[in-house]
Amino acid sequence: MVKSWATSPETLGVDLHIEVGGAGLRSGLMDALREAVRGGRLAPGTRLPSSRTLAADLGIARNTVADAYAELVAEGWLTARQGSGTRVAQRAQARQDRSHAPRLPTRRKPTYSLMAGSPDLASFPRADWLKAARHAITEAPHEAFGLGDPRGRVELRTALADYLARARGVYASPDRIVVCAGFLHGLMLMATVLRARRVREVAVESYGLDFHRKVLTGAGLRTPPLSLDERGTRTEELGELKGAGAVLMTPAHQFPVGLPLPPDRRAAAVDWARTTGGLIVEDDYDGEFRYDRQPVGALQGLDPEHVVYIGTASKSLAPGLRLGWMVLPEHLVDEVGRAKAGDWACGALDQLTLAQFIRSGAYDRHVRGMRLRYRRRRDQLVAALAERVPQVRVSGIAAGLHALVELPPGTERSVVQGAAWQGLALEGLAHFRNPQLPPGRDALVVGYGTPPDSGWAGTLAVLLQVLSVVEA
Repeated sequence: MVKSWATSPETLGVDLHIEVGGAGLRSGLMDALREAVRGGRLAPGTRLPSSRTLAADLGIARNTVADAYAELVAEGWLTARQGSGTRVAQRAQARQDRSHAPRLPTRRKPTYSLMAGSPDLASFPRADWLKAARHAITEAPHEAFGLGDPRGRVELRTALADYLARARGVYASPDRIVVCAGFLHGLMLMATVLRARRVREVAVESYGLDFHRKVLTGAGLRTPPLSLDERGTRTEELGELKGAGAVLMTPAHQFPVGLPLPPDRRAAAVDWARTTGGLIVEDDYDGEFRYDRQPVGALQGLDPEHVVYIGTASKSLAPGLRLGWMVLPEHLVDEVGRAKAGDWACGALDQLTLAQFIRSGAYDRHVRGMRLRYRRRRDQLVAALAERVPQVRVSGIAAGLHALVELPPGTERSVVQGAAWQGLALEGLAHFRNPQLPPGRDALVVGYGTPPDSGWAGTLAVLLQVLSVVEA
């Protein structure tokens, strides 16, 4: 079957005639447009029909045309900008095809980043950290330069116990805390302990970081997923998982969907742990950053003997510090200590510096300042999307360093590809979906905390340009 279309000068400014043949209408349309550009019949800057107009002319679904346009934007053949429509890209030089195979343009190296999971590294409090480091090294006892306690320096464990109790509602004493080199290190230690306890399954949330699952599976643990709905993770499903001995969760701000776990589901998780003797591993990755909601305390405060709380300085300060902490049930302290024995992953001077940074009040001041800064960015992101791309919906924005930008069905992959071509690194929601689950909704996970202040406006402008191609 062959279809042809011709569009009036009122729509495009020029008359165009393209034939679409073959069984695949989308791929056929893409091939026809590429050929028209290569052959010089579509000059750089030529405005193409809207997806609605072209779909009506061809008698095919509008989504088919929109997907073809989006793919060609991602490949660099076309550009799309709100207010000026879809046009042949200037870089797609009209030329005679010297080989019958199309030569696709190479993607640009990312110039901008909205990858979730990183704070604004340019905002690291260098002067205050240096001041704390000078104090720490001056006051450090001689024995601090030895290997010491594998649980970590007592000065840091004491400072953390006080801070976590007042800021996150964590029941903590220095003897229950083990310092680790970030969340991944803490999870590795827990996987070792769980495996030694003959645990075979650790339930996980249906959306999360794949390398967390890989740590667990690498230790020989299965990872059955809990489903997620509009209220968050369905912890009531834990009772149906007969083999699970633990569950990994982000209850304060689910990553990447951004929902806090509601009280009834928190209670269901704790009840499951008490009834079965299971453990909840709580990832409190950005619990300090909340904006227009009441603080949501750590789940650990509900049952300190069944929850392993893991926090880090990765989001509040910088991931490069490699500093984290585990607050353990009393019966796990020795087991985790033995698993960490011989593994002094965190330098004593860095631990002493963080302890002084917390005790001096510099940590609280830094978190408060960054909370205001990130809130301004979030507000600017939401306002810009509402004005320029009203067809997308933003959610998960009451806390944290990222937002979920929901897209029309079937558009996520092409938008992510289009962003890569524009030099913008970001990820779609599908990247975080458990591979055991079927495809879900289309969305972008936009890490608005990542760019430095100097690059935020430009990064936001590129995101808006990428999303301008999306149609409701």
